Amino acid sequence: MKPSKLSLRSSAVALSLCSALGTLGALSYAPAAHADTIDDIEKRGVLRVAVPQDFAPFGSVGPSMQVEGLDIDVAALLAKKMGAKLELVPVTSANRIPYLQTKKVDLVISTLGKDAERDKVIDFSQPYSPYNNSVFGPASLKVNGPADLAGKTVGVARGTFQDLLLTKSVPPTAVVKRYDDNNGMIAAYVSGQVPLIGTGDFVATKLATLMPADAPNKPVLKYVIHESSCRVGLNKSEPKLMTRVNGILTDAKKNGELNAIVQKWLHVPLPQQMAQTFD
Repeated sequence: MKPSKLSLRSSAVALSLCSALGTLGALSYAPAAHADTIDDIEKRGVLRVAVPQDFAPFGSVGPSMQVEGLDIDVAALLAKKMGAKLELVPVTSANRIPYLQTKKVDLVISTLGKDAERDKVIDFSQPYSPYNNSVFGPASLKVNGPADLAGKTVGVARGTFQDLLLTKSVPPTAVVKRYDDNNGMIAAYVSGQVPLIGTGDFVATKLATLMPADAPNKPVLKYVIHESSCRVGLNKSEPKLMTRVNGILTDAKKNGELNAIVQKWLHVPLPQQMAQTFD
């Protein structure tokens, strides 16, 4: 039986419809292109940065009641070079990485050091500042290394390098007492609640200058836990943002802008090796 013109026409329409639906279906299920965070920053015109607010000289509330410090100046440098308005988001050591992972901020500039565990969950820029992690305490207390912490208590801010490294290295009888933020740790030390603290060298040096000259627990260096550096934290798989951040830091190292920021807050020059490290 020979098909009618109507049935042929209907079949053609059906085939065209199936083809169109197939195309639409393919479009519907095609994976969305990944938008790099730098695109979001440029679209909104705002760079959101997690910064410390209780960790002088890297970030603390100054006389004008505004957050100031080395990390704040580095954040301002990046925002300026990106042509974006800077939005500072104060964080603690414990929540700075979760804020980044949940997209509450675009970058973390908060005395963040790089290690194997953190490198599994976020990426890091090239270093922008020196930062050693050490144990400090009164001159009268003899501590030359981890073994000397046996039976002693050392205070740390939760989630910091000092917390992680001391937890791994101290004897079983040592007590690592964790505080939710750096202010809590410093207050505990100043009031005598803990005899030792694990913190950054520059932080302890600043604290020593603020305490009375005759204070019996004026902090002095006991031993260096780890020689480190500060880096900008980024989420994984953000190649365009990483390239932009590292490019800005590289230029700032070469033209002296970054050295000026480090000199301003730490009163030491940017180490030569760090000044020549661009990844």
